[in-house]
Amino acid sequence: MRDATDETSTYRREYLKAAGAVGLAGAIGLAGCSENASAATGTLATAVKDAPGDIEDFETCVVTVEGVWLKPGEADETTDPETDTEATDETTTDVEETADETTDTEAAGETTTDAAETEDETTDEEVTEQTEEDVDESDRREYYEFEQPQEADLVQLQDGNSKLVDEREVPVGTYQFLQLDVSNVEATLVDGGDAEIDTPGNAPLQFKHAFDVREDQRTVFTADFTPVKRGRTNRYLLQPVAKGTDVTYESATTSEPATDTTTDNMTDEPATNETA
Repeated sequence: MRDATDETSTYRREYLKAAGAVGLAGAIGLAGCSENASAATGTLATAVKDAPGDIEDFETCVVTVEGVWLKPGEADETTDPETDTEATDETTTDVEETADETTDTEAAGETTTDAAETEDETTDEEVTEQTEEDVDESDRREYYEFEQPQEADLVQLQDGNSKLVDEREVPVGTYQFLQLDVSNVEATLVDGGDAEIDTPGNAPLQFKHAFDVREDQRTVFTADFTPVKRGRTNRYLLQPVAKGTDVTYESATTSEPATDTTTDNMTDEPATNETA
């Protein structure tokens, strides 16, 4: 009889331990769900604009954007705009020093001429030569589809003008890049002809500028891209403009720059002159 009682007591103790463990696990699970459900969010506004360049060939250049991809995570060397800027500056300095050292020789003269021509072609636009291999299509990206596809005529988005194409709440945190989902481009040249415009490898434009989404603030990501002519045909390729793409932070309640306003492209002003 005593043995049966002992067995019963032991069983009850084991049962209570198991029940307690299940209850604790359930509480932790509910706490996790509650934490995720109440995760802080901030406002991300996406705008587009166009830098001077081959856009001058166009009477109209209407781009349709259907959504954006965002990649959460800390910035790395390939997505840090400041690092990219430093690398660009160092490269430019090296080219200038090399040109100065070789001006007196014929071979160097040819090299300098070639470098100058290349610089003339790219200085105004600072176009990022983006290929299909450059596009990060990892599973860590998060896609946000617009309620309605948005159209933007790049011809109208020059001289500091930009167009807001989306504004939404997203989780607070650091994002490695923003990528536009461009579904269509329709363009007419100034001479009345039609132009064929593609994105690299028919892939969306990816702007590798790390940025933050902050609680109670409005992050304005202005993506700058332009059509670049390919050879002497009427074929063009949409390419990101590194120097033109910028990020600003504003107060979500007053639309004024936040106290700790920072930008990825050395500007302290929010995106203005947005066209409807």
